[in-house]
Amino acid sequence: MSAGAASYLVESPGVAAARAAGTPLVALETTIVTHGMPYPQNVETALAVEAIVRAGGAEPATIAILDGKIRIGLTADEIEALAHMHDVRKVSRADLPHVLLTRTPGATTVAATMICAALAGIAVFATGGIGGVHRGAETSFDISADLDELALTPVAVVCAGAKALLDLPKTLEVLETRGVPVVAYGTNAFPAFWSRESGLPAPLRLDTAAQIAAMIGAQRALGYTGGTLIANPVPLADELTQDEIGAHIERAVAEATAAGISGKAVTPYLLDRLFTLTGGRSLVTNVALVKNNAALAAAIAREIAV
Repeated sequence: MSAGAASYLVESPGVAAARAAGTPLVALETTIVTHGMPYPQNVETALAVEAIVRAGGAEPATIAILDGKIRIGLTADEIEALAHMHDVRKVSRADLPHVLLTRTPGATTVAATMICAALAGIAVFATGGIGGVHRGAETSFDISADLDELALTPVAVVCAGAKALLDLPKTLEVLETRGVPVVAYGTNAFPAFWSRESGLPAPLRLDTAAQIAAMIGAQRALGYTGGTLIANPVPLADELTQDEIGAHIERAVAEATAAGISGKAVTPYLLDRLFTLTGGRSLVTNVALVKNNAALAAAIAREIAV
C-alpha cells in the first residue's frame, strides 16, 4: 500500500488491537445499514454480524467513508449514527475518490468494500449477495461494478450468491469471462440469495473452510491478482424457494422498469418492494443469510491465518 493510500485509512481501536495480536480480520460493508434494510433491523443485523465474526475467532472490520477517511472498523455508536444519517452515498469504485474529496458520508458497496479491504490488508469479506448483470442489460448495459472488482482485487467475498433480482446466467457468464473463481460451499448448485438453488450448476465446489483457504493460497502462489467468490447457500430453515419468491421478483422488476428506476437506485427499490410483497419474509431471510455468511467468512479468515 502506498503512503498516499495509508493517509486515507483510519482503523478503529478494535481493529488495530486485533491486528497487533495477529487476530484475523473480516471486512463488512455498510450499504446493509444505509440502503439494504429498514431501521432498526439494519443496526441490529450489523451488530449481530459483528458478534458472529468475533465468535468465529476473527475481528469484524465494518467499513464506511466518514469525514474524508476510509474507516476500517466502526463502533456500535458509529453504526447507529450512520443508520440515521441523511444523503449517505452508496459508494462504488467510480465515486470513492470523489466521496473522500468532498467528505461526503458514504456506505460501501461490494466493490468499494473490496477496494478498502485490500488497502487495509484484509483478505476476506462477508456480505449478503453481490451485484451482477441486471435483467435487460443487453439494452440498458446495467452491469454491477462488483463483477469487475472481483476480477481486479484480491479479496475473497463470501455471499449467498448473486441477488435473485438479476440475470443470473449472464452474471455467471461475465464472472467466467473475467476469470473469477466461483466456488459454491457444500453444494453443486449456485445459490440465488433468498433461495438455496437458482437452477444453475455451481462452477466449482468446496466443502470446508480449510479447502477454500488453501485454494485462495494457491491463487496467490500462482500470481492471480483478482478475488474469489464463495457462494454460501442460505440455511434451509430460512430460505424462500424460487417458487415462493419468483413471482414477486418478476412483479417488482416490472414495476421498477415502469417507474424508470435505474442505476444504484434499482436494488434498494426492489428490496423494499419485495419486503412488502412477501409480508416481511424476504427481510427475515436476508438477515439469516448475512449471519450465515459471516460465520463462514470468519472460519475462512481463521484458516488463512494459520
